[in-house]
Order: sequence, then C-alpha cells, then structure tokens
Amino acid sequence: MGKYFATDGIRKRAEYFTAEFLQKVALGLYRYGVQKKGLENPRILIGGDTRESSEWMLADLERAFESLGVECRNVGVLPTPGINYVFYEMGFDFAIDVTASHNGWEDNGIKIMERSKKSGVKLSELGVEVIETVLDNAEMYDLKAVELKESLHADAVNLYKKHLENYVLETGKQCGSRPLTGLKIGLDCANGATSVIGAESWEKLGAKVEAINQNKSYGRLINLDCGSTHMEKLIKLVQNQNLDFGVAYDGDGDRCLMVTRTGKVVKGDEIIAIVAEYLDLKQVVVTVMSNQGIFDWAKRKAVKLQVVSVGDINVSIAMREQEIQLGGEECGHIILPGQATGDGMLTSLLMAKIIAESQKDLGDLAGTVEIFPQVIHNMKAAAEDKALLKTPEIQEILDDYQKKLEGENGRLLVRPSGTEDLVRITVWGEHAEKIQQIALEIEQKIKLKLEEIK
Repeated sequence: MGKYFATDGIRKRAEYFTAEFLQKVALGLYRYGVQKKGLENPRILIGGDTRESSEWMLADLERAFESLGVECRNVGVLPTPGINYVFYEMGFDFAIDVTASHNGWEDNGIKIMERSKKSGVKLSELGVEVIETVLDNAEMYDLKAVELKESLHADAVNLYKKHLENYVLETGKQCGSRPLTGLKIGLDCANGATSVIGAESWEKLGAKVEAINQNKSYGRLINLDCGSTHMEKLIKLVQNQNLDFGVAYDGDGDRCLMVTRTGKVVKGDEIIAIVAEYLDLKQVVVTVMSNQGIFDWAKRKAVKLQVVSVGDINVSIAMREQEIQLGGEECGHIILPGQATGDGMLTSLLMAKIIAESQKDLGDLAGTVEIFPQVIHNMKAAAEDKALLKTPEIQEILDDYQKKLEGENGRLLVRPSGTEDLVRITVWGEHAEKIQQIALEIEQKIKLKLEEIK
C-alpha cells in the first residue's frame, strides 16, 4: 500500500518501533482525523497481543497521544477482531492494534482501524498517506509528563464476549441458550490474544473444553511451536482426549484452523464452504490463493466466487462493495455475515453450532470440498528480482506452465511476498509429486531468466 504500510498495516522487527516512530504515527493519525475527517478531537483506543514488545509499544503510543492532548484509552491484551468491535461500540474514532499476527515474538506491528457508518474498518489509503507523510517529514514534539488513564481491559473483554455469544445464538437456526451442549472441543490459543477469552464463551454456550497454550502474560511464548502455524500439539490433544474437534488460533486471533477427530487439518476454504451451505449463501469472496477444490465446489453447488488478491482487506472491500455476506482466505481469515474483519473465535464458535445442529463430524462436513494437492515453494528474491517478475520474459515462462496445468485441472500462482525477501511459487494439481517437480522447475527457470535479464 505504501512505503511503510503493507496490506495489513506495518510489520517489522520489534526494535523498529522506536518511541520516535510511534510518536509520528500518533501525530499522523491525529492529523488525519482532524484535517481529513473533520474530527474536532479524535478519540483513540489501543490494544494488542501478548508479545513482550507490545507492552512498551502500547505505553509509548498512549504517552504520545496524551502529549498531543488526544484522549487515548488502553484495553491491553485483546484479539484483533475484539479491538475492532469494541472501539466502535465504545464510541472511539480510531483503534490501533499492536500485533504481528502469526509471526514470532521478535516481530511486532501496528494495524489501524477507523470508524465507518456501520462498523470499524481498516484505515483508508488516504489515512495511510497522511501518516506516511508525517513519518517522512514531521518534526518531533515534546512528550509531556502525563498521567495514563485506567485500562479498559475488563470492560472490553466482557463486551467482546457478549458479542461472540450473541452472534452465535442469533445466526442461523434459532436455538436455546446452550447450543453447543454435548461437544468436547480442544483449543490452542497460541499463547496469544485469544488467551484472555479462552474457554469461557465456549463453556457458557454449553461445550466442554480442553485448552492449551493460553498464557496471557506479555512475553516470548506467542506462536512458539503452537497455534495455527504449528498444529501438532492440538492434533495430539484431540486424538488423545477423544475430542470432537480442535481449533487453533493465531497470535492476534483474527484467523483459525481446525482439526477433525482423526487429526485432519481443516483450512479456510473448507470452512467457507461449510458456512455458505449452512446459511444458504450463493455468492462468496475468496482469494487467488484458494485451493482448486473450492472452485470445483462452487461449480457443483452453483455458488458464484468473487476472486480477489491475497489479504483480508481485499476480501473485506469486495464484500462491502458488492454486498457479499461471506468471504475469506485459505489461511483461516474468515469474514462472516455482518462482520467487518476476520474473527477466529467467532468463526470457530459458529462452526461448532453447525456441527452440533447437523450432528455430523467435522470431517464429514469438510468433505464438501475436495482439497487438491498444493505445493508452496519459497524462492529467495531481493526487491529488484521481485520487480522483474512482471517482465515479458518471466511471464512467458509462467504462461507456458499455466497452460500445461489447466489441461490437468491444475493451477499456478507466482507472487512476491509483501513482508519477506521471497517469491512464493504455488502450484495446485491432482498429483502431489508432479506439482512438486513443476514448482522446482519454475524456480530454476525464473532464476536463469533473471540472470539473463540483469
């Protein structure tokens, strides 16, 4: 999106977010609110995940805003979708979420949300431009000795829990107050932001829960061999405890993946299909990274797919502009009807309701989508190499392979990473060994062609 902002805010090594940098972010957001949105005195809500740097980044942000004379309140640890929900409900104009999502504790980042007519949404491109201008040009201002206000953590957690529970009770078929009664569920909270919610909403709705990796303290445990990027412990928990299914969240709780009682991982494409069938939706938004299987499912079920670029912001925009109720990504970002952002807790609770109502195993429900073998091959590439991917010489290579794959019900996607020095080569097809070989061939040919071009 910009010099500093990618599709999901700013994400860097934690030491990148100096007090000076955060001061400028605060100033930029203040100027955007006053100069571009006409707010006399913008109100800001901040919160984040459990990584150790989040604690001091939140403190620096709060001090910066208060020094500007801007009301800023801190909710502490709360999932990203929770922050997005409560800042709007509490009447704030903006929210800053301090998180690096599924990355390790060494990284951190900021996501900024603003108030729209109906909900909180991710910061507009104009807002990004204003903040980036300040980051490049603004002079520093003095930090004042301010008295930080009392945390709104408890109020925010309770408000978000109530939202989760009400959404499940009100979506789909009407039911009693405990629709998840009889289910035994495993949760992996990734030692992240969902740890502050944990099993409480599940148990209130009737489920029995075994939870792991739910350390709520600031530290270095977030996403460490756990959560949606490392599901081995959850799989063992589900199988050893004979649970109905398991749910794994990422560090900030805006995505989830699931595990069947047999240990099979259920990803975003399957979740989207299950929810679409449950709510009888005939149009959904997916991304170019979606498995070939969901395209076949859509043809079979007469569901129209709107395909967008990678990033839940692109999914969200398409849903709003085209009035589509459901969308998401293969990685587990699912935006449910009436919601503005992906919410792992909300998605998993609704899925549990579907399972309870249907009295079907998660594995059987997921079988509505036949997942094709998929290979994601990461090729190291500097910024100048990424830029050359669009040259005719490289595109010719990719077009040739795409034609070959289409004849075998396969698909190819080659795109530069927005956060790392990598090009991701993704190949789908009917035969795992064959697409692995194709991915390696593509990497070799791209490298040779890049050497020729340079």
